[in-house]
Amino acid sequence: MEDEIKFIIDSTKEAMGQALVHLERKLANIRAGKASPAMLNGVMVDYYGSPTPLNQVANVNTPDGMTISIQPWEKTMIPEIEKGIHMANLGFNPMNNGESVIINVPPLTEERRRELAKQAKAESEEAKIGVRNDRKNANDEIKALDVSDDMKKNLEIDVQELTDTHIKKIDEMYAKKESEIMTV
Repeated sequence: MEDEIKFIIDSTKEAMGQALVHLERKLANIRAGKASPAMLNGVMVDYYGSPTPLNQVANVNTPDGMTISIQPWEKTMIPEIEKGIHMANLGFNPMNNGESVIINVPPLTEERRRELAKQAKAESEEAKIGVRNDRKNANDEIKALDVSDDMKKNLEIDVQELTDTHIKKIDEMYAKKESEIMTV
């Protein structure tokens, strides 16, 4: 019985932690005014017939806060990289100089900042829903246990504390991202 209880709590904690990791990845893809290699994480490139993440066919770096430089390992990949960036629909206009692909990241307008903040809010709400679903699943498993009602109540309180902790972390992550986005 002890092992079963420990398993429920540990698996719930892990599932809620995964929601935070997922949110962190989603928020990293929302640009906040300055160039970052993470902005291109979702870009796939046709590498000899198979879709491959951009960072596996080129070096991606940011020489300054407004520019992303993509140095392909093979010069023949330049057109494919440009095509991949266009297909990702990130709103970037890649240019190539024959050696590398350069993206000038335009400064964000106030309206675009608000849109990105809304997008970040939506992502954080999704993460909260995930955490609450994990809580519900844990509580369902607790109800199915063959233990006293007091023990069940105590376990449900533990799960609620875990939920509250993770929701608070999500709110903190969102607040940080929102201030990052809205800072000009």
